[in-house]
Amino acid sequence: MNENIDNIILEHLRAIRGDVGTMKESMGELKLRMGSMEEKLALLERGVANIHTDIAILHSRSDRLDGRMERIEKRLDLASV
Repeated sequence: MNENIDNIILEHLRAIRGDVGTMKESMGELKLRMGSMEEKLALLERGVANIHTDIAILHSRSDRLDGRMERIEKRLDLASV
């Protein structure tokens, strides 16, 4: 009887060891995928930051053009008061 209990325990331990091995492989794969996602997110954030910079530059150019247009209108007496 004692031998049967030992065999059952060993059987369960082997099954647990196999499950743990499978989980280790899965965790390794998940870590790789998570690292890849973090890299992609960082690239996306940089892209969005670049877009914000471009928008700020366009606003600045637009403001300068508005100023130039106002000066031109004043010189030609086209400015509405």
